[in-house]
Amino acid sequence: MPTIAIVDGVKIQMFYNVHTPAHFHAILGGDEVLVAIRSLDVIRGSLPPAKLRRVLAWANDHQAELALNWIKCQDDQQPERI
Repeated sequence: MPTIAIVDGVKIQMFYNVHTPAHFHAILGGDEVLVAIRSLDVIRGSLPPAKLRRVLAWANDHQAELALNWIKCQDDQQPERI
């Protein structure tokens, strides 16, 4: 699973050819959340509240890039670093 960014110590990753909705994984140690790209809703999981706020703010600023990376991953292409 490629790491496309690191936000305040949280790894932002995407899998190749995975289920919808379009989403990314945010991982910090043993904590992980899946975040929907379109709505920025947490699909499942948890992070410390301050880290989650930072990841969601970052995702809001990079939503278009995340959506393009999702398409690349669905086409088995390497996503870009953000």
